[in-house]
Amino acid sequence: MSFRVVTELDVPPERAFALSLDIDAHERSMAASAERAVAGTTSGTIGLGETVTWRARHFGVVWRMTSRITALEAPHAFVDEQVRGPFARFRHEHRFEPSARGTRMVDEIEFRAPLGPLGLLAERVALARYLPHLIRARNASLAAELRDGGQAPTSSPSAP
Repeated sequence: MSFRVVTELDVPPERAFALSLDIDAHERSMAASAERAVAGTTSGTIGLGETVTWRARHFGVVWRMTSRITALEAPHAFVDEQVRGPFARFRHEHRFEPSARGTRMVDEIEFRAPLGPLGLLAERVALARYLPHLIRARNASLAAELRDGGQAPTSSPSAP
């Protein structure tokens, strides 16, 4: 299953890109699910090839998910993919395109739940609504932080 979320931001792509790679900003944006980085890169900016393990509560259950940054082209795009966790597959491509307003942030998510037919049912009944809502809430938090003068890291990682 896949979905796309587009968010318009009033800042240049460089600022949106940098804040999106900031672990601390991610934690602030996911406060409702108490998401915390517990292993790997646990604060500051995550870079190409680095991993982070997140611990969060979703659907009343505590989950752990380890993601790796598998592609990074500053300040245009990066990809994080689950290497261990609750999904059979989870890939999140983040793109940052200049727009009349500043930046068009595009999130493309592909995921597959485990457990065959049961997982497919979970995708259709719960995850197809829950995950886009989660991404929109995260993006709203990032937008507010950028709008309110929140400071993204001054340097962003670049691809080798």
